[in-house]
Amino acid sequence: MVTIFLLKYSSKNMKFTILCEKDEEGHYIMECPELPGCFSEGDTLEEAIEAINEAIAGCIASRIKTATRSLLQCNTPDNLTFSFEIPESSHA
Repeated sequence: MVTIFLLKYSSKNMKFTILCEKDEEGHYIMECPELPGCFSEGDTLEEAIEAINEAIAGCIASRIKTATRSLLQCNTPDNLTFSFEIPESSHA
């Protein structure tokens, strides 16, 4: 039997949906649908939550680094400012 449940995660100004599945061996697999490809797992629920926190932070940092690198490779003026948006569904 596989158990699937939904958690809501919020940290400061961000809010994420976490899908959690408990597999037949008792391991917890977590996914953050707002960040495609953001998965983690743990032997206990506590381990899985800690791992998904780290995975979310890593996914966001990676996306910011990639976006920054792409912007710096463009021919841009010396006074460059940029911003990025996080979908409202992710706001706290």
